[in-house]
Amino acid sequence: MTDGIDKPLNTRERNELDELRHRLGALESGARPRAARHHPFRSAGSVLLILFAALLSMLSVVAVWANSIVRDTDRYVATVGPLASDPDVQKAVTNRVTDVVLAQIDVDALVKQLQDAVSEKSVPPKAAQLVGNLDAPITNGLKQLISATVERAVTSSAFKTAWVEGNRRVHSAVDKALTGEGGRAVSLKNDQVAIDVAPIVAQVKERLVDAGLGAAAKIPDVHTDFVVVQSKDIGKIKTYMRILEIMGGWLPVVALLVAAAGVYTAFNRRHALIGVGLAVFVAMLCLGITLTVFRDVYLDHLPSGASPAAAGAVYDALIKFLRAGVRALGAVALITAVGAFLSGPSKIAVPVRNGCRRSIGALRDVAVSGGLRLGAVGRFVHRFKHWIGVVMVVVAAIVLFTWSYPTMAVVVWTTVIVLLGFAVREFLDTGPAPRTTESQVPSAP
Repeated sequence: MTDGIDKPLNTRERNELDELRHRLGALESGARPRAARHHPFRSAGSVLLILFAALLSMLSVVAVWANSIVRDTDRYVATVGPLASDPDVQKAVTNRVTDVVLAQIDVDALVKQLQDAVSEKSVPPKAAQLVGNLDAPITNGLKQLISATVERAVTSSAFKTAWVEGNRRVHSAVDKALTGEGGRAVSLKNDQVAIDVAPIVAQVKERLVDAGLGAAAKIPDVHTDFVVVQSKDIGKIKTYMRILEIMGGWLPVVALLVAAAGVYTAFNRRHALIGVGLAVFVAMLCLGITLTVFRDVYLDHLPSGASPAAAGAVYDALIKFLRAGVRALGAVALITAVGAFLSGPSKIAVPVRNGCRRSIGALRDVAVSGGLRLGAVGRFVHRFKHWIGVVMVVVAAIVLFTWSYPTMAVVVWTTVIVLLGFAVREFLDTGPAPRTTESQVPSAP
């Protein structure tokens, strides 16, 4: 009589065995007395550290944004560059330059010179009266000519190029502007950050001369400012920006260490990790709401004569990447909380994990029955399954933490790749190698 070698367990049997082991472990852990009672001060300390980490996360996002605006030229140009194509900003620049040009040409004086010339040359009375009746149309026509010329200059591709190149050249002065040491191109005076638009005036001057308005040739070199940001609290804002710019390099690290300390201090560290994720997510939600509310407050306190539409466009451009950072960190926090929850023993997490495991196991069984042989690879993955998962999570965390300016798309794709990695790990896990005992070895006839 001979005994055959036992066949490896199939997916269903292996899942049932894992579930029995999990229940047995839960019963054994429940039967053992607790090593220590929960200490209220330790739990309170963990909660305080988690809340402090959430607060630091808000400051970290703002600090990184402020540091990027001041130190990163490409980031600054990417922030303010699109403003050259914004209709509201173009309209505001057009109005500003038009006022400057009209102040230098004095259209009313030109019309008066025309009237004087008509009267001196003994023009027939009816013709003189006709010229006199055309005072208003001539004045409006000249003003419209100047305004249209300015608008064509501001909406041209040359202006966009000049805007981007000019902002790139003067970026080094932004740091001085935010610290109160403004230069000629970017200045901080009268509670405003302004950019000199003299090159636009010079371009309009050439276009007017080409159009036949010879009086425009007498326009001198005029340095006039287009206000980018204006507020009576700009002095306080520059101080806060300077502080955040200094802290931008190390504040995220401090926030991460504080969060790790809060998780380590807690008795149930998985619950604490869920708390950190939810706390940071709520913090990002509050910061996003604050940015929206502050926009309305800022526009309501604009000085008279300022364009609310242009100011709103500038505000939206300046905080564009800040909003992206808020969404990215909020997504990371929420994904972390969900991942920590699904790794636990709750009535929702266990069926979800078992369902995914069974589905992947069924797919593996189909592949194996079709001729796929995993062999040593499957045994290696089973042996180091836990550490392979740890490595994938750590690599994903390093990628997100070292990414210069991660967006929500980066976070989502990183999460998808990690989930695919876990699925591949589960697919390659064929379980332990079948054991051969003496009773299973065929006996001699």
